[in-house]
Amino acid sequence: MNTVQTETAAVYNATTQTDDAIIAKALSILDARMRQHGEAMISPNSVKSYLRLKLSNLEHEIFCVLFLDSQNRVIEFVELFRGTLSQASVYPREVVKAALAHNAAAVMFAHNHPSGEAEPSKADTVLTDQLKNSLSLVDVKVLDHFIVGDTVLSFAERGLI
Repeated sequence: MNTVQTETAAVYNATTQTDDAIIAKALSILDARMRQHGEAMISPNSVKSYLRLKLSNLEHEIFCVLFLDSQNRVIEFVELFRGTLSQASVYPREVVKAALAHNAAAVMFAHNHPSGEAEPSKADTVLTDQLKNSLSLVDVKVLDHFIVGDTVLSFAERGLI
């Protein structure tokens, strides 16, 4: 390997590590802001930046739940299911169990589309309805479902919830 290739690789690795450190710091700041006691999640825009940083660069699909208390304050953000390039299996029973375990009064769902396309599929809308129905049996409200691609789509903003 010649010197130019070695120097280029070293610069690339240093830049990547710096970028990764900046992204990690940004995520920790956003996470802290989301968890601030007293700050409620009342607007879809209050979560979009966090989700974009957290989910947009993944090469596999994941399904996450943001558990909220009765004042819509964050209890915890949890990745519940991990899938493949184009799908993740989500089990309503497990979502209900997790909501009860977190003593959540409300939830917001999020999943990514590694393809970059943020439009909801028919399966996405059917799943959201199933989860909403399942959680309503235990008095947990579904406030929104976000799809993260090149942009972040909110079901609530689209009138789908």
